[in-house]
Amino acid sequence: MVISYLFLFVAFVIDLGDGQNMCAETRCGGHGPSIRFPFRLNNQSDDCEYSGFNLSCTDTNLTVLELPISVKLFVKQIDYKSQIIQLYDPHHCFPRQQLRWLNLSNSSPFRFKVHDPYNDLSDYALFNCSPRSEEMEYPLISCRSGSTYQVYPATSITASLISCTKMYSLLSIPDAIIFHPDKFVQLNWSTPDCRHCEKNRGKRCISSGSGIQCISTHTKGLILGPFMILLSVFALYCFYTYDKVEKEHRAKIEKFLEDYRNFRPTRYSYANVKRITNQFAEKLGEEAYGTVFKGKLSNEIYVAVKILNTSMGNGDEFINEVGTMAKIHHVNVVRLVGFCADGFRRALVYEFLPNDSLDKFISSTAAKNLILNWDKLQDIAYGVAKGIEYLHQGCDQRILHFDIKPHNVLLDQNFNPKISDFGLAKLCSNDQSAVSMTTARGTVGYIAPEVFSRNFGNVSAKADVYSFGILLLEIVGGRKNVDVTLENTSQVYFPEWIYNLLEQKEDIRIFVEDDGDAKIAKKLAIVGLWCIQWHPIDRPSIKNVVQMLEGEGDKLTMPPNPFASAGPIKTRENMPTKRLNNELKVILESE
Repeated sequence: MVISYLFLFVAFVIDLGDGQNMCAETRCGGHGPSIRFPFRLNNQSDDCEYSGFNLSCTDTNLTVLELPISVKLFVKQIDYKSQIIQLYDPHHCFPRQQLRWLNLSNSSPFRFKVHDPYNDLSDYALFNCSPRSEEMEYPLISCRSGSTYQVYPATSITASLISCTKMYSLLSIPDAIIFHPDKFVQLNWSTPDCRHCEKNRGKRCISSGSGIQCISTHTKGLILGPFMILLSVFALYCFYTYDKVEKEHRAKIEKFLEDYRNFRPTRYSYANVKRITNQFAEKLGEEAYGTVFKGKLSNEIYVAVKILNTSMGNGDEFINEVGTMAKIHHVNVVRLVGFCADGFRRALVYEFLPNDSLDKFISSTAAKNLILNWDKLQDIAYGVAKGIEYLHQGCDQRILHFDIKPHNVLLDQNFNPKISDFGLAKLCSNDQSAVSMTTARGTVGYIAPEVFSRNFGNVSAKADVYSFGILLLEIVGGRKNVDVTLENTSQVYFPEWIYNLLEQKEDIRIFVEDDGDAKIAKKLAIVGLWCIQWHPIDRPSIKNVVQMLEGEGDKLTMPPNPFASAGPIKTRENMPTKRLNNELKVILESE
């Protein structure tokens, strides 16, 4: 971020200096004649344009002047003090056919520069003659002649040479083009007249809104000088601040790792991380705080390595996850194998779970070829609940996850669930019934109402219960076998639809195929609806949720309606989430 601001500042300073002269001096490929006002390259700003003075660069960085009717001549030198441009033909033959179209009388700011009265402008006609033709008045133009023909000029365009065929005429051209076709030609211009300016040392001619302006070449230096000093000071400040902050982050992380030396897993260097991941060869996915790659330890154990984004956060997410997971040992929680804290590079190394995440199996689009039966889905739901129960009650400190969702439930080779991603987790004492929150945390759609607003009560472990309830309803809904079109689903708040189906005793088998599966789906749905009650006090504890999942679904009672819906289906215009945005007082960061 600091580097980005620094680049923006540099661009500002340079732009401020260049603003005094948009047509900064340049050259083709850094070589060749100097190009500045009134000339411009065709890739420069239109503000530099002065009609008829366009130049271009060839692929070999030669400078080309484009004269009217697409006549192109190469530039050897430009004398800005005398306003003379020296041109040459790369084929060393000026009397080429394209010059027949050249007309500098009206359409061009240039005129031929003649050195003396004997080298005047004349009209010529070129004739194609046989090799045995009589001796001509003017010398042979060898660069236009061949083995079977010879080209001669005549001073009058109406002349006629015996045994010759007239080719074309060249109008108002210097005699030198005829007599010395391999030499250069000079053109001069009178407008814009910058000679008085160019003859003063340290002065340059530029175009302004009022016409032509003569400025000092030191003006830009006078402008840039103080700003370059300021830039240097700013750059030093940025690097000093960035280095200081980064050192503070590293010191905080190192102190944390020292405090947890008895709990922490293996520490890897960044070089080891690259070796484990085979130079980050196989990418598994993207997460909010980093990118996950597949890796392999030396003992043939596969791991998942999350490389944390260095541009995000100040190390808190790293400390949070390592500090939390170093204390966790449960079959339904993913195991942290190791970590990397090598300078500003940070990574987390987990056990690798080959069956990806639960959302791949319950999404209506992704699950077409990924089938899990309802017994296995019930086992997964139960395993996730047991994992949350362990976090809430099985550790020395209570761990609130705050991001329970299908994406964060990974599945091992036997499809046993393991809760992952503890970047947003919060630790509190076991006897602490509520926790302080400075800002809402979690994923939209899974966040409990009290996390947004204290109008619903204090934030507690019941926030994870709410998220788990949404997960259960997604398991039920993701198994539907009928095609509900996008047009229809966009009008339905799905958890409420499930509640209304159960309340009106409609067939829950819209999601299943047989009665046995219907009982499982109904049980998961009822438990899920108990979990998503708006007020935390109305939700069961995770321990009670586990007991409900262990018991028979027929013995479960329907929870109160958390949606207060007047009809069987509620449209999004009346969804509770709308009221959440309009009526609830959001917890601010400063609170």
